Amino acid sequence: MAHLIEPAVNHHQPFSVPAGTSAGAAMRELDLPNKGPEAIVCVQETDGTLRDLAFTPDADTSVLPIPANTEQGRAVIRHSCTHVLAQAVQAEFPGTKLGIGPAIENGFYYDFDVAEPFTPEDLHRLEKRMKKIIKQGQKFERRVYDSQEAAAEALADEPYKLELIQDKGNVDPDSDEATEVGAGELTGYYNLNPRTGEVEWYDLCRGPHVPTTKYIPAFALTRSSAAYWRGDQSLAGLQRIYGTAWESKEALEQYQTMIEEAEKRDHRRLGAELDLFSFPDEIGSGFPVFHPNGAIVRLEMEEHSRRRHIAEGYSFVNTPHITKGELFSKSGHLDFYADGMFPPMQLDGEYDENGNVIKQPQDYYAKPMNCPMHNLIFASRGRSYRELPLRLFEFGTVYRYEKSGVIHGLTRARGFTQDDAHIYCTEDQLEQELTTVLEFIISLLRDYGLDDFYLELSTKDEKKFVGSDEIWERSTAILQRVADASGLDLVPDPGGAAFYGPKISVQARDAIGRTWQMSTVQLDFNLPERFNLEYTAPDGTKQRPIMVHRALFGSIERFFGVLLEHYAGAFPAWLAPQQVMGIPVADSFSDHLEKVTQQLRAQGVRATVDTSDDRMQKKIRNHTTGKVPFMLLAGARDVEADAVSFRFLDGSQVNGVPVDQAVQLITSWIAKRNNDAPSKDSVEAALQR
Repeated sequence: MAHLIEPAVNHHQPFSVPAGTSAGAAMRELDLPNKGPEAIVCVQETDGTLRDLAFTPDADTSVLPIPANTEQGRAVIRHSCTHVLAQAVQAEFPGTKLGIGPAIENGFYYDFDVAEPFTPEDLHRLEKRMKKIIKQGQKFERRVYDSQEAAAEALADEPYKLELIQDKGNVDPDSDEATEVGAGELTGYYNLNPRTGEVEWYDLCRGPHVPTTKYIPAFALTRSSAAYWRGDQSLAGLQRIYGTAWESKEALEQYQTMIEEAEKRDHRRLGAELDLFSFPDEIGSGFPVFHPNGAIVRLEMEEHSRRRHIAEGYSFVNTPHITKGELFSKSGHLDFYADGMFPPMQLDGEYDENGNVIKQPQDYYAKPMNCPMHNLIFASRGRSYRELPLRLFEFGTVYRYEKSGVIHGLTRARGFTQDDAHIYCTEDQLEQELTTVLEFIISLLRDYGLDDFYLELSTKDEKKFVGSDEIWERSTAILQRVADASGLDLVPDPGGAAFYGPKISVQARDAIGRTWQMSTVQLDFNLPERFNLEYTAPDGTKQRPIMVHRALFGSIERFFGVLLEHYAGAFPAWLAPQQVMGIPVADSFSDHLEKVTQQLRAQGVRATVDTSDDRMQKKIRNHTTGKVPFMLLAGARDVEADAVSFRFLDGSQVNGVPVDQAVQLITSWIAKRNNDAPSKDSVEAALQR
């Protein structure tokens, strides 16, 4: 199975660039690579700013070399590739106007105002033109415009660029448009002919870029789609071309193989094929319904989680689906997340016979999160320090208004059930509690067959937070210590925290190397303050508890989708909707298999005999397609020997296993929650033990 290439760790050391010397020139003396996957494509200043290798500082400056095969290096390659794409489009389709072209995760896109939508044949034609440009080795040269007027003169024929230049001061620095204009000075990047030095093409851009187009060793255009200027459907309709670019042909091929495998594993397709769930139009976009097969898997997931939570000392609670808006005003969610909530329902108003308001109606909201209600449970009576840590757990269904463009099957829905816990503890208990929570999360995820993890630490968003800087610094330092002590790799996520506190998220890699954000542990010194939560300390004083938000799966639906793709639909036997299917060689052997499956059902195994009119080989094909982990065959020899034959999803088979041994093996395999797919080798090994 293909695994997506992980960003390389940058082991290079910072080096000094003397005043008046380019970074590239200073780098040559260090013998750093300028070819291959580890080629240095740009440098990074100490404040995090990326610069071209042509960067020439006014004073001696320390910089870090950025290789092509790192996350930052790939982003620079991809953004450079957008310029090559745009140059090719304007060459092949004269009169095309330019939108914006940022690097995105695993690729890039560029928006164009063009007469006709792009076709697959157009993309092939553009790829050929791009390869010619890359082979030519055009140089990327950064030029600073003297003023907005000078930039506007240079881009006079590009109306969308002119709008960005005009709006430069109002562009969100975190938006894709910032790639075009940046902060401070206005700059353009000019592609120069390597032989003549003449300008071949240019674009408004803040950069940085690779030195020449030859630093783009591998790319592919993937698709085109409709788009809108600035994402606003009331503005101009554009055409968007997506692509991907990598530091080597091998990396590109590996990524393409992973994408092909991901398409085969798409949980939406598998959900329909295996009759697990659907999204009826009559209910609305983003609201899944689980069919019997899917509901069994979900039930098994939830039941195992419940058992583990009980063993870890959690108390189960349950809260309603709607509430008065005052609750979310109190928690602060209406201040920060109103756009992500469904519109309020106005209820409880009273009117006279003429329609005049006697009592003003109140706003009720479908709840987007469970934490405010859990706070009310904590506050429902006095609490003693002896009760802490108090761990409240709920499978709580929440509703969030995701825009239609971002809804994606089970992994991005509008209604979903969180395995939500909120832990209330003292400051002295906090570090140990966080350590225990993280260990619990990792162990439970391993139960479901995920075992490749790293952590991400999300810190304060300077534009969206509540509480003092001191509280944020203290809570961030605690999470940092806990994460470091876990032994897992830790990746920073600056500005990624929710408004009420920093968080650790557990990132899990699936069977084909993709990363999914699974569990989050969010530290919160703020909501206890807003809800005036208190407990009585040993000295009789009232103290404020610290609150920890913790969702292990994130949501049941999303975790279901992740597992479905991880296992390519072939759930482990303990989770599989149908665990055992009896397939008689002929109808006369059905009774034998009925007795076997009765024994299995008596021990809680989901076992059935296929008594349909289909021939045996078709039954095997049907249940192989249906991903049944154990298929039991029976013919004359099996009946005579009181045995069965095993058939597995990989096509292997074990014949003549005595019924008692077969039943023992299956029940033990399921009871132990073995996540491996049974096969001839593994079953024979188990039978010999």
